[in-house]
Amino acid sequence: MDDIFAHMDARFEDHISRVRSFVSQPSISGEGAGMAEMAELVRDSIQRLGGTAEIVPTPGWPVVFGEVSVGAPRTLLLYGMYDVQPVEGEEWIAPPFAGDIVDLPEFGPSMVARGVYNTKGPLAGLFNVLESIQAVRGRLPVNLKFVVEGEEELSSRNLPGFIEAYKDRLGADATYFPFYSQNRDGKPVLWLGVKGIQYFEIACRGGAWGGPRTRGVHGCNAVWVGNPIWRMTRALATMMDDAEQIQIEGFYDDVVPPSAEDEALLQQLARTFDPANELWMWDTERFKYDLHGADLLRRYLYDPQLNIDGVLGGYTGPGMKTLLPHEVRVKMDVRLVPNMEPERVRQRIRDHLVKIGRDDFEVHFYEGYPAAKTNVSEHVVQSVIRSCRSLGAEPEIWPHVAGSAPLYLFSRVLNQPFATGGLGHGGRPHSPNEYATVEGMRLFERSVARFIYEFAGA
Repeated sequence: MDDIFAHMDARFEDHISRVRSFVSQPSISGEGAGMAEMAELVRDSIQRLGGTAEIVPTPGWPVVFGEVSVGAPRTLLLYGMYDVQPVEGEEWIAPPFAGDIVDLPEFGPSMVARGVYNTKGPLAGLFNVLESIQAVRGRLPVNLKFVVEGEEELSSRNLPGFIEAYKDRLGADATYFPFYSQNRDGKPVLWLGVKGIQYFEIACRGGAWGGPRTRGVHGCNAVWVGNPIWRMTRALATMMDDAEQIQIEGFYDDVVPPSAEDEALLQQLARTFDPANELWMWDTERFKYDLHGADLLRRYLYDPQLNIDGVLGGYTGPGMKTLLPHEVRVKMDVRLVPNMEPERVRQRIRDHLVKIGRDDFEVHFYEGYPAAKTNVSEHVVQSVIRSCRSLGAEPEIWPHVAGSAPLYLFSRVLNQPFATGGLGHGGRPHSPNEYATVEGMRLFERSVARFIYEFAGA
């Protein structure tokens, strides 16, 4: 691979510029900013490889679909996302959509930008790798198909419809999701699956139960008029007890323990798992459970989660304003472990609200999807492992991760094994000062080039 590595090194400044071009184009799916322009940038990148590409409309933001066929024995489907999270209300050390290189105290030169880690940086790096392989070897060693969506940060609400419509054109030997996977100590973390997700919103307004119906009123009336926020907080308190156990009836009925294979992976993972690194990454002093090793990991990976993402209601501005609000809204998410299905979770939440006398609450469920899992023995997974080892990095294998991605569409609908990862380090997803190290970007490109040839069997 020395010839390909030399080519990438010689053009590394151009490669950094491409990453900068991706992250400097805003594409906030929740707000709509820059989505069409970013989809065009992805389409054009596929076409530069000599492939065909189209921007496929959906009821929301489009999916970019593309193909590069070279007559190779194996075909790889490349999944990615071109949307990012909002930056409103965040304080950054560099403009979030400029792609500036900043000298971070612990990591050295790093690009600080929204999406550089999650996941425009890896997506741009992937295109850099593919162009370098073509330039040096004349052709790619595998056929490629691209599915790059614009709604991953919105729970991929229209990706299932696209997959169903294009199912006959998406045949491949495996799916690959490129990602910077090294932690701050340089250890690659390779996860074999993801949790599912169900996002929802609950609203309580004044009405027959009491409370102002159409507007906030003077706070002195709280002595004889109901407050929607108190009513909401009492309802939320019934969902979780002090031991952090979810109290919604039947919530744990579908939860299954780790398989024998996953239990073995847990025991192996416990020997190398560094809890201090996780605490540092998530900016916290301790875990909420007094557990260690495999017991802590088992709870983290195999327990579902019910999380309050935000509460909106009443007056929160400067100074004083005594107000009795007429409405409060709460945004929440559930992380689904294997065997949990979104529709059953939705029904149990509805039933719980009726049971506690909150059937007047308005509940809106966003698109949800189940967990996904692949086997460590799959060729595509072993190709990622070998690519890391060839560059001197031994990956740490996780049964799955606590985060979510719509990989069930590839494993369950398209019947394809999948793999994620690549070398490189970044962090602070969904947070201000999201970053990726410059040296990590170089390592990422090398590992992806190696992975492609490992997967091709060359």
